[in-house]
Amino acid sequence: MNHHRNRNLWRKAAAVILAVCITAAAAVTVFLYQKRKDTEDTIAARDYTASDGTGGRQDGIIEYQGKRYRRSSYVKAILLMGVDRTGPMTETTPYTAGGQADGIFVVAQDTVRNTVKILMIPRDTMSPITLTDRSGNILGKGVQHLTLAYAYGDGREVSCQFMTEAVSEFLFDMTIDHYLAADINMITMLNDFLGGVAVTVPTDDLKDIYPEFTKGALVTLHGQEAERFVRYRDKIEHFSAMDRMVRQQAYITGFFTTLKSRASKDSQIVTDMFDTVQDYMVTDMGKDEYLKIAMDALNTRGLTSEDFYVVPGESVSTELYDEFHADKEALTPILLELFYREIS
Repeated sequence: MNHHRNRNLWRKAAAVILAVCITAAAAVTVFLYQKRKDTEDTIAARDYTASDGTGGRQDGIIEYQGKRYRRSSYVKAILLMGVDRTGPMTETTPYTAGGQADGIFVVAQDTVRNTVKILMIPRDTMSPITLTDRSGNILGKGVQHLTLAYAYGDGREVSCQFMTEAVSEFLFDMTIDHYLAADINMITMLNDFLGGVAVTVPTDDLKDIYPEFTKGALVTLHGQEAERFVRYRDKIEHFSAMDRMVRQQAYITGFFTTLKSRASKDSQIVTDMFDTVQDYMVTDMGKDEYLKIAMDALNTRGLTSEDFYVVPGESVSTELYDEFHADKEALTPILLELFYREIS
């Protein structure tokens, strides 16, 4: 009898414990869901508030601090994406298999002055993106990491279109003129095509793993070293993607310095370089258009740190992932400088 009584007591205790666990799990789920909704509501409110608190946007005109601006007709906005996948990009991919846009850059190409400037957008920027189901059916939009917009597409044109739309919306519905997405292989291919790229290491975030990448060191990158320098981040460390952007800026500057030196001896090198990586990129531009961007980056002054801009904002660590919350008010004058002109 005692044996049966003890068994019943254990069953009741187990049931109570199970109920407590389920209740606790449900409470955590509700808490995380509410935190996500709060984040989405906050970001949505920021995105749809005029940047100066009083001005507005209509008919392509921005009113900011008492002045009016219109998009410059001679400055193109080119979206460049570095995608975390390997192999040729000649075929479409299944849902989420096409990679994420780990590097997001908007190039301001001044077609009159033949110069380029680069706006760097953190991959973890929280902003509305298009969501789909596993069959590719569009479900609507939700606030997610901007990098994921690429993953919801087909690894080619659809992914690029999703990214273009998301970046355009993030930049106050500014028109993106063209896009170009490239995969991981392109880093080492272009790097080794030039025979290596010399860079000055800008941070110490890699020195514990790769001692040669100590801040201030001048190194010439070959093979996989270039990919490690551009892409590596410690996923355990919060905000490591932001540290990586500093290295990416240093690499891009070093790359075009090296390319400029080579081009002074070989006028065909830019064309030949792109021919080698044709299958590892997706773009809606004609060959003459993306070659022109590269040539503008090789102008007499070349790319310097003054040609790079980073979206201002705050890095936030949540229960699940790092997030970057852009400061839209601080972003507005940067966009005006890069893409707009003042009108009377």
